[in-house]
Amino acid sequence: MRHVIALDVGGTGMKAALAGASGDLLHQARRPTGRERGPDAVVEGILDFAAELRAYGEQRFGEPAAAVGVAVPGIVDEARGIAAYAANLGWRDVPLRQLLAQRLGGAPVALGHDVRTGGLAEGRIGAGKGADRFLFVPLGTGIAGAIGIDGRVEAGAHGFAGEIGHIVVRPGGAPCPCGQRGCLERFASAAAVSEAWAAACGDPEADAADCAKAVASGDPNAVRVWQEAVDALADGLVTALTLLDPRILIIGGGLAEAGETLFTPLRDAVRRRVTFQRLPSIVPAALGDTAGCLGAGLLAWDLLDHTDRTEVTR
Repeated sequence: MRHVIALDVGGTGMKAALAGASGDLLHQARRPTGRERGPDAVVEGILDFAAELRAYGEQRFGEPAAAVGVAVPGIVDEARGIAAYAANLGWRDVPLRQLLAQRLGGAPVALGHDVRTGGLAEGRIGAGKGADRFLFVPLGTGIAGAIGIDGRVEAGAHGFAGEIGHIVVRPGGAPCPCGQRGCLERFASAAAVSEAWAAACGDPEADAADCAKAVASGDPNAVRVWQEAVDALADGLVTALTLLDPRILIIGGGLAEAGETLFTPLRDAVRRRVTFQRLPSIVPAALGDTAGCLGAGLLAWDLLDHTDRTEVTR
């Protein structure tokens, strides 16, 4: 059976799958990224994991994987197949596409940014399926975005497209590691809400999920912390929709797990801010933590489709 290898590399763990042509996951596996062992060990772990998946697929399906799709965090040069920089993994300028192709006997390899890859899956087979324009925004430790256009995700001229978390929403506000002050992710990420709620309730172990539960129970301090985050998020999203005019806003990540505790006030806050703009649908992501893996599989199949078309036209 023709299949591809899909790898989603995170800061702490790697999710992998063998994916069929229809996008279904035929086999799934996970393992730690092992970043505590250093960047070289992380790269070697990725290569070993891919080789094991190739061997498993060959044994189970009678043929090796036709291609490989890999999603990684940080700055990614997708055109050259280079993982340029990832602070949480400690690597710089890793020629990951070349290294994987060498380890896997010359198999074609597609490399993508983790959020854009997850957005690709959400746009094609998840919450944005059928939409010609969408914006996918996962709210996790930080905030990023994926701009979907007609079934693909825009990387930008230099690989930075979609970095909505670094829109300044509170000028002069909290400093951000990016060098600016007042960035969206300093106020509306799951990490930011956790920090604000821990300070407000006096429990250093409290997190964003605890804040959401307190909001649901009517705690006024929690409502204040939550609303401040929602207002900041709405400001950033309205800036994005003014520039991009998406048909659908897909909100994912840990903070979206709060459900309507997040979505009801967020929809209201965005609605209050729009003037001439068309209000998009604001919906939760559908694929959860499988989005990256599913998107990596789609990258691999896209690569094969492109190769097949090129062969036909020669």
